[in-house]
Amino acid sequence: MSIFEIIMLICFGLAWPTSIYKSYKSKSTKGKSLNFLLIILIGYLAGIIHKVVYNFDFVTILYVLNFIMVSIDVMFFFRNRKIEDKK
Repeated sequence: MSIFEIIMLICFGLAWPTSIYKSYKSKSTKGKSLNFLLIILIGYLAGIIHKVVYNFDFVTILYVLNFIMVSIDVMFFFRNRKIEDKK
């Protein structure tokens, strides 16, 4: 466990609720990149796997929470794209 890893995950974790809220309210994919979100998901998944296999500690929870938040943003991306397609 590293304090720097914890700070990184907390900082990223604080940013995702804002992104989710923007996606929810705007009902638009403008300014969003599905590829970016998927790359972030893969990164968090790799972090989770590393923690589970090599160094399981409470920091794993931060990886999981961030993964969940990015997954929510991905779901809103698809919802918003569907809304845009109907217009």
